[in-house]
Amino acid sequence: MKAYLLAEVKAADAPALATGDELAAAIARHGGRCLADGGRSEVLEGKWQAPERLLIVEFDSLQQAKRFYDSPEYQQARAARGDAAAMNMLVVEGLSL
Repeated sequence: MKAYLLAEVKAADAPALATGDELAAAIARHGGRCLADGGRSEVLEGKWQAPERLLIVEFDSLQQAKRFYDSPEYQQARAARGDAAAMNMLVVEGLSL
């Protein structure tokens, strides 16, 4: 069953946020496919706040998404990001159709 990783990124220091290439490489190495990365978003209902940047990545399974998250490559990108950005991240399983 597909899984979707959603990450809300709040850049404190955009020029210092140079880990985007490292993150993209880690995602690709673990079979992820980026579906959205920082495009325009708009709140349609409720008390959501439009994120500064939203990343949506599709993985073939929840386990694959968690392997990406636990991977040395992602942990290295996370450490390199440091205080340049705050990130909220979650993963959700897709529908079994």
